[in-house]
Formats: sequence, structure tokens, C-alpha cells
Amino acid sequence: MHITKRPIFSLKIGVQVTALTLLCFSMLNIFAPIHARTHLAIISNHAFKDSTGRKFTAKKPFERIISLYGAHTENLFSLGANDSVIGVSSNDAYPPEVSEKKAFSYRDDAEKFLAAKPDLILIRPMIFRAYPELIQRMEQTGIKVVSLQPGNLTEMYVYWQILGLLTGKEQTANQMVDRFKNAVNAYESLTDPIESKKKVYLEAIHDKMKTFTPDAMAAVVLKMAGGINVALDAPQVRQTNIAYYGKERILSKADQIDVYLAQYGAMNRPTIEMIKNEPGFQVIKAVCKNQVFIIDEVIVSRPTLRLLKGIFTMGRILYPNRFSQKGKEILNAAKLETTEVSH
Repeated sequence: MHITKRPIFSLKIGVQVTALTLLCFSMLNIFAPIHARTHLAIISNHAFKDSTGRKFTAKKPFERIISLYGAHTENLFSLGANDSVIGVSSNDAYPPEVSEKKAFSYRDDAEKFLAAKPDLILIRPMIFRAYPELIQRMEQTGIKVVSLQPGNLTEMYVYWQILGLLTGKEQTANQMVDRFKNAVNAYESLTDPIESKKKVYLEAIHDKMKTFTPDAMAAVVLKMAGGINVALDAPQVRQTNIAYYGKERILSKADQIDVYLAQYGAMNRPTIEMIKNEPGFQVIKAVCKNQVFIIDEVIVSRPTLRLLKGIFTMGRILYPNRFSQKGKEILNAAKLETTEVSH
């Protein structure tokens, strides 16, 4: 806090005022809503709000884009905007063409970004919160920095449309939305007639016994594949899509769990043997009947068209007779190749 230079105030008084001010701000934070979250929104033909709530305008397409999140990169390529992408995250691996792009990291020095002369940098909220200095430096030089991460299926459609707005691919973005919705309707037509649907525990982080919130992408994919989520009562962890469940609650539903699905990715690297050998898990129906499967997080948790592969993969695990052939036909109609699943 700035301390006035007028002689009637002493340093001691200034420190006391500073402490009081900090206390006031702390009290305000205590009573702030801890689950408040800004939703992605398109405001007009040229304006939108990103995941931080900031308003942006895009009256013409951006031509030099650096994407620092794999989902952004994949969606930009799906939109046909790959020629406008000059840089991608150092972790990006899909589609294979990303290997031809220069790699960047939010941990890189700001000068590396400035040397590339981007007009737009796409990030997600985690980067926005953790690296404010980098973002401020970019914006001071006139580079737009947009933070995007949809929190549910409805926001995913808006997210694709915002990417279309940023790249001049609005029509293609709308086609992506229609393509996805048509495939989902076709998938659901496969499972709607099933009277007794399989009950599933969907694991997010094994060693912490965490699952997903009901509106998390992975949980939505499970629902679209015709699975019944046994952990719909899981409490949310902070403002994430991860939910704490615990071994005791999992075991309390041991006789209900027909299938045990575990997401494999950066935060969770389980094996089928690890799950089967977990103390106490031998009483779980799915473990007893050898119905434990590992599924790649990139096809069930990332907001891209490959979620359709996730639905197909889960559906083939749950209802192989219904999904093995017809599910492939749906993927082919959506212009996506089939994928294999570990089991």
C-alpha cells in the first residue's frame, strides 16, 4: 500500500493502515462465492467472453496463432485453421502434423514468444492463473491472449464457435457442432432400448480415490455411451471437474459396479493389475468378473471431436454387440477412425 508523504502520517500509522486494509480484503475473500465461475459466451457476431470473463472482439481472423493447450491445437486443425497456427504446446502430439510446428511452453522466456510475432496466444485458465507476468508482457506488446476451457457440453459448443470466430471459420465450427450432435444422437439410439443398463465406476485419480463431477466431459461421455454412473453423489473438489469419492464409498457399492473404468493420463497412470490388486477391491463385482478397463483421457476428457471416439470406446466395452459394428459406422459417418481400447 502507498504511504502518504504528508508529515502528519508516520510510518507506524501507515503500516497499521496497510494491515487493516489487508484484513478487509481477507474478509471480502472469505465471503466471496467459492464456486463462482465465468461461462464462455458469444456476445455478438464479433465479440465473446473467455473463461476469465474478459471481453474480446475479433473483427478479422487472426493469422499467427500460438496454441498452448492440446485441445486448442486439435480443434484448430479440425477447423482447417492449421495454416494460421505458427506454434503449439511442447506436449502436443495430435494430429501428427503438429510436429511440423514450432514448440512453445508457458515456462518459456517471453522473448521467445515475441520473436515469433504472434497476433494471438490461446491458453487455458490454469496458465492464466499461474503465469500472469507472461500474459501481461504479451498484452503490453499488443498480442491478444485468450483463455478458453469449457466446463460442460454446452460450453464446448460455444468454445468451438469462439475458435471459429477467431480464425474466420465460423461456418466450419457450426458444422463441427452439428456433426457431433448427430453422432451423439445416433449413439444414444443404440442404447435407448436397453432396459437394464450397466453401472460403472469411473476413476479419475486412483491413488486419491477420485472420480468426476456429473457434468465433467468424461462423465458425460459415459452417459452418452449408455453407462450409469454410480458416483453421481461425489462432492466436487474446489472448482475442478474432479470429485473426491474414497475407498469406503467405492466398496459400499461393490456389488453394484458392473464395470470399472479408469482414465489414463498425466494425473493418473493406473494398470488393470494395480486396480485388481488394490486392497479390498477384490469384492467389487467388476473386479471379480474381469470387467476392469483403462481408457485414454484424450478421447474422454478433452473437448474435441475425438470425444466421439470416447463414446464408441466406452460403448464397445459396455455393449459390444451393439457398438462393435454400428458404432464404427457412426464414427465413419462423423469422419473419425475407430480406436482401440486396453482391456
